[in-house]
Amino acid sequence: MSCASEIENVVLDGTSLTIDQVIAVSRGHILPDGSRRYARVSLASSCREYVQEVRIFIEENWLKEDAPAVYGFNTGVGPLKNYRISPEDNELFQYNIAVSHASGIGDPAPEEVVRATMLTRANALAKGVSGVRPVIIDRLLDMLNSGIHPFIPDQGSVGASGDLGPMCCVAIAMMGHPQAEVFYNGRSMPAQEAFALAGLPQELPFKGKEALAIANGCSFALGYGILALYDSWKILHSANLACAISLEAFRGEQAAFDARIQTSRNHPGQITVAAEILSYVSGTEWATDKGRQVRLTNDRSTEPWSPRVQDAYTLRCVPQVNGAAWDLLDFAEKVLEREMNGALDNPLIFPTGDGRGFEALSGGNFHGQQIAFATDILAMAIHEIGEISERRSSRMLDPALNCCIPRNLSGGKIGLDTGFPVTQNIAAAIVMENRTLVSPTSTDSIPNKSNQEDHVSMATWSARKARMVVDNLYKIIGIEFLCACQAVSLIEEDMGELKMGDITAKTYAQFRSCIPMVREDRFMYPLVREAVEFVRNGTVLKYTEKKFLI
Repeated sequence: MSCASEIENVVLDGTSLTIDQVIAVSRGHILPDGSRRYARVSLASSCREYVQEVRIFIEENWLKEDAPAVYGFNTGVGPLKNYRISPEDNELFQYNIAVSHASGIGDPAPEEVVRATMLTRANALAKGVSGVRPVIIDRLLDMLNSGIHPFIPDQGSVGASGDLGPMCCVAIAMMGHPQAEVFYNGRSMPAQEAFALAGLPQELPFKGKEALAIANGCSFALGYGILALYDSWKILHSANLACAISLEAFRGEQAAFDARIQTSRNHPGQITVAAEILSYVSGTEWATDKGRQVRLTNDRSTEPWSPRVQDAYTLRCVPQVNGAAWDLLDFAEKVLEREMNGALDNPLIFPTGDGRGFEALSGGNFHGQQIAFATDILAMAIHEIGEISERRSSRMLDPALNCCIPRNLSGGKIGLDTGFPVTQNIAAAIVMENRTLVSPTSTDSIPNKSNQEDHVSMATWSARKARMVVDNLYKIIGIEFLCACQAVSLIEEDMGELKMGDITAKTYAQFRSCIPMVREDRFMYPLVREAVEFVRNGTVLKYTEKKFLI
């Protein structure tokens, strides 16, 4: 991925939208005054011309009294597909579709999710196969560029026939329905009021099929999925760096990360993760035989030093575990990239074979199964990164397993001072939450709409759960940094002049500039909170080449 912070303008053409562009538009970047700056969006002129060409044909041929039945343009929808809609009723019909389906329950979706939803929907319409007027796409882009964000309840979509409830909340806001709620300049208000303040038309009546074109696709799930994926990459890099600092604290073996081992198994993620961790500890003397020969103050052994043959799986198998997660994230990224440049609609409009016009084909591109699979897989992959991270944190507390680091990571008098066991309790509790959340949603279905929608994807819940899992990973990885840096601090004096790796040393120093070593028991919550924020806000990656918008 490129650097989303460098993207200032995005031109939609229906085929080339990137994840970084979605992030630049949906999340933007924080300015010095605390406000956010978003990339601006426009429609490619060639797309505008084609969209207009298709719409002219539709209005001249399908939106008149004697037109053939074309689903959604002059017929009812779903189980009412066999009912004809007269031209004079079509505008009311579009209104009815939007208001009858604009529903849901729960908290408002996050602003960045709403923005990603609107952007990906606009890009789908820009392909020119949905049959809308250009003004519909313009309305979405004007709302994005003005910072007008529809209220979308989080719960209530089954992921086919599209995210009907959430997307119709977008539709009624676009229309300027008197009861449609939006967020503008940090407060909630009626859509018409926001449009007036932004200098935009207060109302936009929808015409034949346009409400259906907004509603009929899983753009809401897609918005959630893209943001979860983007943050998953940040977490994966952060987890690799946390492992590198833990490797320093354990004075571990680097042989397990040797490129020859990785290439012998043929998985690109494994190769990449091993190389990344080695780059983080490059220059270390701690994670070498030289470092392991240092007898720590807490080492009560009377045996002479002997080389350590190999480390526990939580260190030795990180290329295999985090590398497998890397490959699955790569798969999810490919699926979501295809999806955000796809036509998520029904029916779709294509040129006829004789070149004399267009025809409508009914299919199932609104179905969210691809998104459901991708986000379920994403959640499982990122969860496993948390599982192995929590085990490293646990080992650092255990005197039987922690290579002579002081018990419980206590910086004071053992017994009088309890140390860090509660941090591992927190991580374990969150791992258990994630074990429940990663139960796949994509394998289940509850029929809807009088069995017209007799198989649905549940993609929206899958994508929402993925975001929850990702948010929990910040906490688990933050706790590993807290434990690993405490361990480094506890043995630092014994290690004397021996050096840590270049990037691990700088990251450790950066962590310590934010969070001091714990020398005696103290109120732990603020430390845990700061450690989590250290990961979430990207500070942890300061000395790497990895840059992410937050």
